[in-house]
Amino acid sequence: MDYSDLSILDEPAEEEVIPNPTISVSEASDTYGKFVVGPLEPGYGVTLGNPMRRVLYNSLPGAAITWVKIENILHEYMTVENVKEEVSEILLNIKNIRIRSETESETPAKLRLEAKGQVAVTAADIMPSADYNVVNPGQHIATLDSPDAELVVELNIGHGKGYKIADSSEGLAIGTIPIDSVFTPVRKVNYTIEQTRVGHRTDFEELVLEVWTDGSTMPIEAVAEASNMLVNQFFLFANVEKAAAEGSEGISLEIPAENYNMIVEELELSSRTLNCLKRAGLNKVGEVMEKSREELLEIRNFGEKSYTELYDKFRELNILPDHMDPDKIESGEVNEENNDDLDINGT
Repeated sequence: MDYSDLSILDEPAEEEVIPNPTISVSEASDTYGKFVVGPLEPGYGVTLGNPMRRVLYNSLPGAAITWVKIENILHEYMTVENVKEEVSEILLNIKNIRIRSETESETPAKLRLEAKGQVAVTAADIMPSADYNVVNPGQHIATLDSPDAELVVELNIGHGKGYKIADSSEGLAIGTIPIDSVFTPVRKVNYTIEQTRVGHRTDFEELVLEVWTDGSTMPIEAVAEASNMLVNQFFLFANVEKAAAEGSEGISLEIPAENYNMIVEELELSSRTLNCLKRAGLNKVGEVMEKSREELLEIRNFGEKSYTELYDKFRELNILPDHMDPDKIESGEVNEENNDDLDINGT
């Protein structure tokens, strides 16, 4: 028997490389999205899935009808002449109208609906607006059952989050009827955890996240927005050491998390400057921002030319930190020699 190859048994086994988690979009439409994240270490499926579900349900902003005025109607217990539905039923139908905002302004706005004759009134009869679109124009509102029938409704559009119950004590004028407002664009969220294999290990997880929306926001947009909200909140904990150094007053987060968390490759710097930063272990834009001019110039092969390139790129992207801004340094707003007290949102 040849024992010449038994020495290989003494060689240590190669360390198994665990791939970084990725996200894929399994299905996507205007109202439904299915997202798969993995492979995740054991337990991280719930760790990620539960907060995403909560934020998607409760924290996404949206637009909704908050109150209505129906011509010749003072309260919800009256009836509209020549209209089949009672006012309370009309209000329930209006509550189901979904609104998509086409503007960043959150100032309340008014929409108007006018209908005459023997017709079925739907959300499509609401007069067009440049700032707001009706997502479900087929939503039934009322049935006018006489050629002489007329229905005139003024609709107030407000902005908010989640679900708001109608409040009659808000000091509204007589004839103004508040309704329950569904601001959240998310109708349903579900997540499941599935086991997946990585190499010889079978205890890794895949997070499958399903999101249904009303069409005012696409599921992909909802997931991205919810993720950014969570990242911004978790970045508070990333600054705990700096907060401890600052004392009880704490620190504020002036650099948005999305800027801090950018990888340096996204700055599109020259190869020389990029390689200098990478060799110094600076992989995120925020990590570079935390360095003073002197600290950056101490990096091997990172000279004045590289610093100027970095400065110009930060200014171009409108993310120039205070300690790199000569105007603020000259005005005394920041001490160039000591930037330990800068309010940086980092890791």
